[in-house]
Amino acid sequence: MKPTITIEYCPKCGWLLRAAWMAQELLTTFTDDLLALKLVPSEVAGRYIISFNEELLWDRKREGRFPEPKEIKQRVRDIIDPARSLGHSDR
Repeated sequence: MKPTITIEYCPKCGWLLRAAWMAQELLTTFTDDLLALKLVPSEVAGRYIISFNEELLWDRKREGRFPEPKEIKQRVRDIIDPARSLGHSDR
């Protein structure tokens, strides 16, 4: 079964556009590899978490910053198909 990526974001912080942009980047790169990508408004202030089948990929508070799209693409690729090239996102 194909995986699901979830982006949980703080709507009060105005992070919907950031979450949607990340979703677009992931859906474009992994078009045939994902079952779904969910955007979930968090009830916890300041939250921005990305998970892959409920396994944590990125937590803004733990990392101390927002992720760059290439960082998340590399982490997803490393789970789905480690030998796959991401082109410019690998540099």
